[in-house]
Amino acid sequence: QVQLVESGGGLVQAGGSLRLSCAASGIIFSSYAMGWFRQAPGKEREFVGSISWSGAGTYYADSVKGRFTISRDNAKVTVFLQMNSLKPEDTAVYYCAARGGRNHYAVRSSDYAYWGQGTQVTVSS
Repeated sequence: QVQLVESGGGLVQAGGSLRLSCAASGIIFSSYAMGWFRQAPGKEREFVGSISWSGAGTYYADSVKGRFTISRDNAKVTVFLQMNSLKPEDTAVYYCAARGGRNHYAVRSSDYAYWGQGTQVTVSS
């Protein structure tokens, strides 16, 4: 059974930082590209960024480029999302997702096979 479990969400002031983690089980983690998505109330789920199976390649949405960084530790079967310079518009539920194969330039939700339950990030102004 595949499980992706996010953690690290919370309440932070604008300009602050948070680090999200996503621990995987039930998959050969190093064979999967990983993505982060977010969904704000009343809005569609949107792509945040992704990382290749090896960690050598990353890809980000323009809205977070330069502020967010994705990394992974295959030995610990965990992917991370470091979020700096947070803005109120970053408030959302954040989800990690897994995609089989080596192509990490995948921005659609339908490109990903497995999903976590999400973790809430709230940025106050």
